[in-house]
Amino acid sequence: MQKWLSVVGMGEEGLEGISPVGRSLLAQATTIVGGERHLTMVPPDDRQEQLLWTSPIADSVQQIMQRRGQAVCVLASGDPLCYGIGVTLLRQIPIAEMTIVPAPSAFSLACARLGWSLTDIETLSLCGRDPALLNAVLYPGARILILSADKTTPTTVAQQLTHQGYGNSQITVLERMGSPNERITTHTATSWQPLDLADLNTIALTLAPTPLTPPTSLTPPTSPLPLSPHTPGLPDSAYQHDGQLTKREVRAVTLATLAPLPGQLLWDVGAGCGSIAIEWLRSDRRCRAIAIEHHPTRLQYIAHNANALGVPQLKIVAGQAPAALHDLPEPDAIFIGGGLTAPDLLETCWQALRPGGRLVANGVTVEGEQLMFQWQSKLGGSLTRIAIQRAEPVGKFLGWKAMAPITQWMVVKD
Repeated sequence: MQKWLSVVGMGEEGLEGISPVGRSLLAQATTIVGGERHLTMVPPDDRQEQLLWTSPIADSVQQIMQRRGQAVCVLASGDPLCYGIGVTLLRQIPIAEMTIVPAPSAFSLACARLGWSLTDIETLSLCGRDPALLNAVLYPGARILILSADKTTPTTVAQQLTHQGYGNSQITVLERMGSPNERITTHTATSWQPLDLADLNTIALTLAPTPLTPPTSLTPPTSPLPLSPHTPGLPDSAYQHDGQLTKREVRAVTLATLAPLPGQLLWDVGAGCGSIAIEWLRSDRRCRAIAIEHHPTRLQYIAHNANALGVPQLKIVAGQAPAALHDLPEPDAIFIGGGLTAPDLLETCWQALRPGGRLVANGVTVEGEQLMFQWQSKLGGSLTRIAIQRAEPVGKFLGWKAMAPITQWMVVKD
């Protein structure tokens, strides 16, 4: 199949700003696809068929695929592959059948206005996405660029920054970049007031080097240490929990053993408050995770912690393993942190794990250790004893208080 679908990026300047190659593809098309803003730029006497994006957008994608082999041109904003429609189309149509002609992205334009290096900043889209995603990239001194969903997004972001202790950070909103009506507005998060903004806007954040103390009503409680977006082992105080929490030091070792890779799927079995799954997701935005837990209160903790720590995409399955594991997608890694001795749990997990996948189990009981020894003798893998001691006051002095030792088994499925 020859290339029949073109995706042409355009900016605020409209059709005049499209590259010569893009204008040629647009002129040859029998069908033009775009949003209302894009299609209004097409001359009214144009006889080409026009398709307006519908909701759900999957219906419009099907209409495009029904015209396979015809000359179809999709008009897009900026770079179609930067959180754009090009990414959606490539899930259904191979690149061998497409020609993509990008314009400068909103991120590139914003960096040009602010003097930022695009490779040194965090980027995020809140178009059709949960604003809680912002929480995953908040750290002192961070520079963040955000694609807004609409004109209300800057207010939402300002409120979120204030609640997370970053109210003294700078917010810059860039509207209609590249047009004669371009406007740039800057305030701090705490002083931000709702403005009559354009729906098409980009937010630039410069986070304060020293966060303020969040409101006392904010939970989970804040930590004296910054929450690194990618390093495992967040402070225990970053989580709401009832004691069923893999402690910070053990969590860091466990995540290192699980070795998350971009795009891979984790099952967190007996998830407790969800700390392992949450930090797996925070390691890379492309990672995926499912937290399986049966306790009602802990399910609430998982949902809360996932939002507070910026990974609202965490899938939560309410149920008792192993029964709750059936029909879940094949995992690349499995962590068993609770219920290790449940009948058939290890058998079910091992059968579900894809070849080359990693299984990591942590145990604190003698019975759990015995089970791991039995499985290690059959399947191999490594056994590790993790013993942590923390200094705590003993009268006027400090003494070492030992945490319960953890036995960890890790095995790779051949």
